[in-house]
Amino acid sequence: MPMTAVFAGSFCPFTKGHEDIVHKALPLFDRIIIAIGHNYNKKDLFPVEKRMEWIQAAYKNEPKIEVVTYQGLTVELCRKVGARYLIRGVRNAADYAAEEEMRLANRLLAPEIETIFLPASPEWAAVSSSLVRELWSLGEDYRTFVPEGVELGVFKQE
Repeated sequence: MPMTAVFAGSFCPFTKGHEDIVHKALPLFDRIIIAIGHNYNKKDLFPVEKRMEWIQAAYKNEPKIEVVTYQGLTVELCRKVGARYLIRGVRNAADYAAEEEMRLANRLLAPEIETIFLPASPEWAAVSSSLVRELWSLGEDYRTFVPEGVELGVFKQE
């Protein structure tokens, strides 16, 4: 049975920080499913189809990576795809605290699924999708913080 992990997030947009975590996880697993979820607490600026396209393009030559979208609990997705591991990136102590809370809740919901925390590399620890969206909305150059091919387009103020 292949070791399968899910790396879930809204990825709005996918950043070099996300890419860093995937790069660290690749040698650990036979299959990694990058799962684009809908977070009801966030307003997505970019269509899920576009986010999926960006991530698929970034990993077009990596057979271990699969990209999916989902709604609902991440642990339910893990069960559905046969993943026993959930990958979470951690940038700082605040991230760790929030992720640890989620890990404990997931452990109660699905004790068979183990959460693996991977620390961000120092050069990407300050990068977040929120930072990229802010730079983009201000018309600033965000491209240092996203993988090649992630083009957010022109910001249109409504």
